[in-house]
Amino acid sequence: MNNLAKTALDQLRRPDLFETRAWIDGQWIEGESRLAVLDPATGATIARIAHCDVAWMDTAVDAAGQAFLAWRDQLPAQRGAILRRWASLTREHAQDLAVIMTAEQGKPLKESLGEIAYGAAFLDWFAAEAERSYGESIPSHLAGSQLSTRMQPIGVTAAVTPWNFPNAMITRKAGAALAAGCSMIVKPAPETPLSALALAKLAQEAGVPAGVFQVVTGDAPSLSARLMQRPEVRAFSFTGSTEIGRLLLKQSAETVKKVSLELGGHAPFIVFDDASLEEAVAGCIGAKFATSGQDCLAANRIYVQRGLYEPFVAAFTQATAALKVGHGLEDGVDIGPMTRVSVANKSRDHIGNALSLGARLTIGGMDSALGSHFVTPTVLADVTDEMDIAFEETFGPVAAILPFDDEQEVIRRANQTEYGLAAYVYTNDLRRAARVSDRLEFGMVALNTAKFTGAPIPFGGWKQSGLGREGSRHGLAEYMELKYVCVGSL
Repeated sequence: MNNLAKTALDQLRRPDLFETRAWIDGQWIEGESRLAVLDPATGATIARIAHCDVAWMDTAVDAAGQAFLAWRDQLPAQRGAILRRWASLTREHAQDLAVIMTAEQGKPLKESLGEIAYGAAFLDWFAAEAERSYGESIPSHLAGSQLSTRMQPIGVTAAVTPWNFPNAMITRKAGAALAAGCSMIVKPAPETPLSALALAKLAQEAGVPAGVFQVVTGDAPSLSARLMQRPEVRAFSFTGSTEIGRLLLKQSAETVKKVSLELGGHAPFIVFDDASLEEAVAGCIGAKFATSGQDCLAANRIYVQRGLYEPFVAAFTQATAALKVGHGLEDGVDIGPMTRVSVANKSRDHIGNALSLGARLTIGGMDSALGSHFVTPTVLADVTDEMDIAFEETFGPVAAILPFDDEQEVIRRANQTEYGLAAYVYTNDLRRAARVSDRLEFGMVALNTAKFTGAPIPFGGWKQSGLGREGSRHGLAEYMELKYVCVGSL
């Protein structure tokens, strides 16, 4: 297993996509020193990337400001054509991009391939959506005057992106920003910079002008803080933990930036007695274990009504037992390593806490022989609301199953969280589906399905799960300003 990542990277069809230099103002930058990027499955160093200081971030901001002036004046169709070429190149080199992603992030290769397709879809979507950023005419309250609004690009933007989706979280933000006419600086997660740099290489090839899309690698706190300090950066988008989101929001207040945040989740997965057991189990496996559980949409609290509770626990345990754990580049692997060992440790802490308070272990729970970054897929039944896993996001392959009795009870318990990103409901009762989805305090609700994301949908949460929306026409608006114009009588 130790040589899988190195062997795969050595066999890339496009070796130049394995880029280790930062992309600033149309130049590939070595930086002041190098930072190690590790294969989380083995701990082996797979690359050493550019460590840029804040002076380089200042260079990027200045370049983005200059590039914006010309980029905003291009017709939406012209910007869209470049974004479509970028999407096409991403699909053309999907295999290489997926190998790079799995090598640095750890997720199974089949999931990395899925993310590349998912990410490319945002480039295509926003390429078209930019041509539909309409204003409106307003019936005038002033005699002889004509009133209207128009949408205009906000200016220089920034994105601070996470390690769990190192490709799609960039294209979802950059696709919208560039389509709107903005320039964007990306500060990728230190664990997964290689995917961002590969995207920069393809953006250059697609014809994105120098300074319009830049990737600056280095120390995350100092570089991110510099982005927040620069008043020229008019908007920023962050995907990551609620804790870091609060910090960036506080820092951005000094320059009153437009902010979009996609933060933590604590998704309830609610199964009523009348649901199809087979469909609910299959959906819950997908919602819980995608990205090895390292997903803000992951089902963290699985509420099952008592009439179906024990059959569900048994069937879900059986399905979990079939999951294969290993290096993401191995054939047939379903669960890869945790990208950060701290994530693995938190999963183990949640298991220990739940068992100490009376939870029933149906499978898993033991340390993995594969190493400290691996967590054995675990199912905990009879979980109660007092256990840590019931009110903290786990972000790992640990499933917590909680029984409930009636509809009002489960709605109350599901809403009893500071998070409000996504919720899942399984029921064959149409009226119940309408009632429950209306009462759940979450930005997105999936009924009888675990798959609901994509470029056309407004992705985002309520409460401390974030601000704003990504994807859909609403995602484009995050990078535009509304201007009102009053034309007096001539």
